[in-house]
Amino acid sequence: MGKSSLLACFSLFLVLPPCLAADPDLLQDICVADLSSNVKLNGFACKPAASITEADFFFRGLAVPGDTTNTTTGYLVTAANVEKIPGLNTLGVSFSRVDFAPGGLNPPHTHPRATEIVFVLDGTLDVGFLTTANKMVAKTITKGDVFVFPRGLVHFQKNSGAVPAASISAFNSQLPGTQSIATTLFAASPPVPDHVLTEAFQIGTKEVEKIKSRLAPKKAAEEAVN
Repeated sequence: MGKSSLLACFSLFLVLPPCLAADPDLLQDICVADLSSNVKLNGFACKPAASITEADFFFRGLAVPGDTTNTTTGYLVTAANVEKIPGLNTLGVSFSRVDFAPGGLNPPHTHPRATEIVFVLDGTLDVGFLTTANKMVAKTITKGDVFVFPRGLVHFQKNSGAVPAASISAFNSQLPGTQSIATTLFAASPPVPDHVLTEAFQIGTKEVEKIKSRLAPKKAAEEAVN
């Protein structure tokens, strides 16, 4: 191998590791998110240090049970991420509370940027995730139990009991993101073409349109909340 080839390989070695690495370590004590800034670089811009207060690191929202009466599948997520706690910016952690009505379902979804660990506050939940080999790993968990959903894998939670249930989820991301499988496919904007959905799910166009009509209001409501 010539000198030029060796130099090229060495240069590639120097460039690749930063590209393949996970989030870098912090270079400052804190970087409180300036949610009003239009600057976005894999996160939020930092507020000026002089404007930081204790309120940037505080959130009371998880103490109150969410109202599940107006939800279509009987569950409500209360997020405690960087959008609610600006002080989480660059720290790589967040929480969510999920409340379930009797029979409530948190439909199959993924978190593309985080692993999730669930702690049951009250009630009993049927939970599970699907591997890329289509194996389902599922369990019934109850008050005090913990269950893990690996990053990016499709998972669900359902309250099969006759009383309300609640859980707390922790994520290794300040903003884990959520993609609900059904709404992603049937309530996208612009819409996924009907012929793609009919072939993928082996159903007719009428069934596709029926599902779209039922999910569209739900997506609009979720966007209004977020």
